[in-house]
Amino acid sequence: MTGSREDIEFDAEGVTLRGWFFPAAGAPPEAPCVVMAHGWGATKEMHLDDFAEVFSAAGLAVVVFDNRGWGASGVAAGKPRHEIDPWEQIRDFQHAITYAQTRPEVDAARIGAWAPAYSGGHIYVLGAMDRRIKAVVAHTPMVSGRRLLEAVLGVDMINPTLELLAGDRIARASDKAPGAIPITSDDPTAVASMPLAEAHEFFGTLHRERDIADWRNEVTLRSLEHCYGYEPAFYLPNVTPTPLLMIVGSDDRIAPAEWAVAAYHTAAEPKQLVTIPGGHFDLYSGPGFAGASSAASDWFVEHLSNG
Repeated sequence: MTGSREDIEFDAEGVTLRGWFFPAAGAPPEAPCVVMAHGWGATKEMHLDDFAEVFSAAGLAVVVFDNRGWGASGVAAGKPRHEIDPWEQIRDFQHAITYAQTRPEVDAARIGAWAPAYSGGHIYVLGAMDRRIKAVVAHTPMVSGRRLLEAVLGVDMINPTLELLAGDRIARASDKAPGAIPITSDDPTAVASMPLAEAHEFFGTLHRERDIADWRNEVTLRSLEHCYGYEPAFYLPNVTPTPLLMIVGSDDRIAPAEWAVAAYHTAAEPKQLVTIPGGHFDLYSGPGFAGASSAASDWFVEHLSNG
């Protein structure tokens, strides 16, 4: 299936976003389409192609793209790479939807959106705000930036981190380079956005095995500030009438299942919750991948079958 994918690029108000287009199996005229982007600090090579192939085989076209400043995508002039601004990423998702609608292989009235982890929160916002989207899937999703950051960094590190962010603002105002920290570390006491061994192994293994030349273990400090003020679960009650599927890992420590399930109950119908055994990264490539990918595929097929 990867032999039929097409390298693509499109404009996002002056920033070039790049990715892949997967045609629907059998090349039906004007197929439904799923738009996808990855989560915190990840690129499309980190198993998004695997999900896209499952969706494509089910008769869905797929647009996969790298978030701005990551992977093959560009960045706005004067902005640093490896910065994560959730609202920029949400707007770029909307640009990707517009791009999908212009493809002759795609039925513009049957668009779905899928995203994991940190970007899984974007799915709530998109589902509530953009009615071009007819079905959404949040995979192992984040529900609260503040709560997540406090849990990952630990209570004792919050105030020192906020002081670090304030210092970074002063440095930027003085035209100094933006501060940055590692995305992951296997040392739980290290300064990193995800100081968890399982995250370090996931990113490190993929970087080595898939030779992802555009990936670096680095994220700007301001990304943490953006995360701390991002509360996407606020939008969940307004996703309806767009059908919402939430997929969680039973042992997820990155985006805890109990947080996601509690947030899920604030959403109105139509909705469905699927719990897959395993941790956060097991649902990308491990034993949970088959269940997670087939549940998402079935959801899109069901809800995008008619315009």
